[in-house]
Amino acid sequence: MVLKRFSHFLDALSEDEIPVGLSEKYPIWKKNKATLWYYPSKHRKFKEPIFLIYSVVNKAYILDLAPSLSLIEAFTNAGYDTYLIDFGTPGFEDRNTTIDDYITKYIEKAYTRALRHACTNEMTVIGFCLGGTLATVFAAITDQKIKNLILAVSPIDFSQFPIFDKWQKALRNGEVKVDDFIDTIGMVPPDFIKYGTRLIVAPVSYSHYLALLNRSDDPKYREKWLRMNKWTLDHIPLPGKAFNQLMNDYVRDNKIVEGGLEVNGIPVDFRNITCNLLVFSTKYDPLVPSELCEPIMDLVGSEDKTFILFEGGHASLVANKSMPFPMEDWLLNHCTPVDDDC
Repeated sequence: MVLKRFSHFLDALSEDEIPVGLSEKYPIWKKNKATLWYYPSKHRKFKEPIFLIYSVVNKAYILDLAPSLSLIEAFTNAGYDTYLIDFGTPGFEDRNTTIDDYITKYIEKAYTRALRHACTNEMTVIGFCLGGTLATVFAAITDQKIKNLILAVSPIDFSQFPIFDKWQKALRNGEVKVDDFIDTIGMVPPDFIKYGTRLIVAPVSYSHYLALLNRSDDPKYREKWLRMNKWTLDHIPLPGKAFNQLMNDYVRDNKIVEGGLEVNGIPVDFRNITCNLLVFSTKYDPLVPSELCEPIMDLVGSEDKTFILFEGGHASLVANKSMPFPMEDWLLNHCTPVDDDC
């Protein structure tokens, strides 16, 4: 039994490329490397579609790993037309792209295009991880209507990073300056992001191999493990200007919470966010602990706002076959049944 399990373990580690992102989808807008994907629902039931924003340092297929293991599939099966802004993989020629650019030139434009495609004037915006941080800023500055805003494990208060406390102090004191170094290399390479993430979550980053060894004789678990492991290792580069802005405005100066954040020179007021708000965090997330997420509740102007703390880790809200409870009920109570006007 032990030898058979170990054999399955070795087979999994040597597995060929495994397909991901298999849900039916259509590109409806492109800009540079970015694509706006449309995932039609099987039977559309709600007027407001869902607009997804994922992180700029990870690939978004974590939301659509496989049939019956796809949050996007859960949305479309429930009757929501769904859109995803996929930022793609930037190249050296994109080194001057800023966080402001991601918000105004990509998210804003894609959201406007999705509204027109869906023949509606508002949507439910869902942001994941750093994509939720961008979604929050976007919701505060856009002139477009947003019906609902859902943030999943999205960092807001960057003063709360337990691992980076000494780095933050050094950044604030001017002892560490990343601008010149990043400007020289132009792009933050994916390995820089990958190993930086592993430094934060170690030894958790290796414990999943023990989990595979323990359950390698379960083909369903092995298949899910392969897809999750593929995503975990599949980081993308980040433009140098975006990294510098993220480290200086968001991490060092913590401008979302402490004030002073601007987008293209225009001050950001988070009290402009008045849509319905649902915020998810998890108890066992070394990357984005709940202390980073919850402060958004005190910054927005929304009257209808809910914070949920889950059991689980960073990816447990998305790598699943169904919506995390109580997202489905919350959406049902905050969306409009479809009509035939469009």
